[in-house]
Amino acid sequence: MNNTETKRVSLVTKFIYMLVVFGVISLTLNGIYTYVSHTLFYHRESEENLKRISEYLESCIKAEGEDFKELKEYFDEHYEEMLVPSDYDRDYTPAKEQFEKVFAKEYPGKVFGVDMTFTDLSDSAKAAYALYRYEYWVSLFRTVQDKLGMAYTYFIYPTNEPEVCYMIDPIKTEIEINGASYYELGVKVPEDPDKFPMMWEAWHTGQAPSGFDVFDNEFGHNYAYFIPVTVDGEKIGLIGAEITVASVTGAIRNAVATQFLGYAVVLLISIIIMGSLVRRRSISRLLNLEKNVVQYAETKNPAIAANIREQEKGNDEIRSLSDHFGDMITELEDYMVNLQKVTAEKERIGAELDLATQIQADMLPRIFPPFPDHKEFDLYASMDPAKEVGGDFYDFFLVDQDHIALVVADVSGKGVPAALFMVIAKTLIKNRTLMGGSPGEILHDVNNQLCEGNEAKMFVTVWLAIIEISTGKGIAANAGHEHPALKRKDGSFELIKYRHSLVVAAMEGIPFRDHEFELHPGDVLIQYTDGVSEATDIQEELFGEERILNALNKNPVSDPKKLLSGLREEIDEFVGQAPQFDDLTMLGFYYKGKDA
Repeated sequence: MNNTETKRVSLVTKFIYMLVVFGVISLTLNGIYTYVSHTLFYHRESEENLKRISEYLESCIKAEGEDFKELKEYFDEHYEEMLVPSDYDRDYTPAKEQFEKVFAKEYPGKVFGVDMTFTDLSDSAKAAYALYRYEYWVSLFRTVQDKLGMAYTYFIYPTNEPEVCYMIDPIKTEIEINGASYYELGVKVPEDPDKFPMMWEAWHTGQAPSGFDVFDNEFGHNYAYFIPVTVDGEKIGLIGAEITVASVTGAIRNAVATQFLGYAVVLLISIIIMGSLVRRRSISRLLNLEKNVVQYAETKNPAIAANIREQEKGNDEIRSLSDHFGDMITELEDYMVNLQKVTAEKERIGAELDLATQIQADMLPRIFPPFPDHKEFDLYASMDPAKEVGGDFYDFFLVDQDHIALVVADVSGKGVPAALFMVIAKTLIKNRTLMGGSPGEILHDVNNQLCEGNEAKMFVTVWLAIIEISTGKGIAANAGHEHPALKRKDGSFELIKYRHSLVVAAMEGIPFRDHEFELHPGDVLIQYTDGVSEATDIQEELFGEERILNALNKNPVSDPKKLLSGLREEIDEFVGQAPQFDDLTMLGFYYKGKDA
């Protein structure tokens, strides 16, 4: 007995000694690793944020295309005449309304972007439009800058190398004109190529550089990243984004100190508790197990295995060692029982997916004609998911007795996650639409709601239109969705293309652009998801927009149901034996007019 007690104490002492040594080494290595990993992480995150913000702003400018190029050219010649108040707070609505007022006065009955372009405008209208779009871009740069914690984002273009002009410059430099304070626009600064090699490399090569410009200024040590912007193959400028190293270093120190202190406290408490528990609950059981295992190794008596299992009352790894003897005997029977459970679970999941398919189908309006009392229009829609459930959806409902809302949307991904996100998005869009407002305002609010808690980073493309039934006038907002097809009464189907907004749920607080249009009696509007245009045959060729228009024009009718059925037949014939890759959703709206 004395020998056994001596051995137990020796084991505990050795264990505690090893635990203390491990704790010291672990604490030291953890401190080093934490500092290095946090440093790499924060610097990598900062660099990725620089790239992300630059690439996002570049995509926004490229989406504008010629419009932004025209704005830049106008700015280059007239920046001294563009007066932006120094207290501008990102609200470009007054400038937008001023342009709309000037446009409506000078061009009554015209629609900007449809009947007239920027080059067609008078000097006063051009000045109003340029000021409005300039304030819009300054607001966008500031918003994106704040979202990703950047210190500085801007748009520049070389004028007389190495001199560059700061066109969009969120850092306020003020001037006074007639007693009022305004931004100083068109500031030109010489940028030394030796100090900013990556900036000039981006401009000369037309490619995003592989590295960053690192320099010191009054704000501290900085990283800067530049992306060249091209429109129709022509370089028009550079997007720059900067972040200070001081903010990154402070975050690293705080994170490392907090984690190191917490780890030290936890480790100390763990050593004390573990030493006590090991001494009382493990050593004696290990000695008993060792005795029985040695006896079984000498005698090979199966009864000893049962004796080991009966004597062990714990529920840890030591108990696991003794249980393995009995587990080998019952393994085959347990396997068969588990197989039956897995089969039953699979059947249950299949039944639940069938029910989910039916529930999703029931959520979409399927009664046609949906509004028998309204003879002014005819409406039909369909949705065929690629899996049991999908992320596409359509919706239509009366906002009031003289306005109808049309929705076609596509959630990223497929299957159950997309279907759940689809339910939320559909509900939010309808509820917000019934509260009133333009499609752009509606999608702005829905976007903010969907961004909350969107850890899965899902998003949805949306085409939302609200049409005045009595006049055919409508407003649409297109958040990254397909272009609709429109056929005038005596014409053929054509794609109606206008600038997209960013997809919904990608980034909180972004604006969505409204587009005005008007339907005349006899016009037909068709909208669809990318499952239609991207339907793929066995040679992996896409159905495409041209085939969509040919299929619609092939059927000389105005009935939306017949048009969509004919389009689906063309898709099926084109796809052939290839599996359906994406959800297929289509909506047709035939406007007859109030005298129908």
